[in-house]
Amino acid sequence: MAAYVIGHITVKSAEKWAEYRGRVPETLAPWGAELVLRGRRAAVLSGEHRHTDTVVIRFPDLDAVHGWYESPAYQALIALREQAAEVDLVAFEAPAAE
Repeated sequence: MAAYVIGHITVKSAEKWAEYRGRVPETLAPWGAELVLRGRRAAVLSGEHRHTDTVVIRFPDLDAVHGWYESPAYQALIALREQAAEVDLVAFEAPAAE
């Protein structure tokens, strides 16, 4: 079952965020992950949403999500991520489309 990581982001330092974004793809490759969406909030249609940016990353399964997040390569980027932005990361499983 495919899994997705959705990140809701508010950038604090554009320079540090650019560095972080440039280094993340190399951490995704070993886990068969692909970037699906990276965008800025256009409108809040219902409820509240405090962040300005969103990223969606598809993984083959939830084990790959955990492997990526816990990998030394990604763990090494967390301090930079925390300096660069406020980020809420959530993982979801999704059955294949019927």
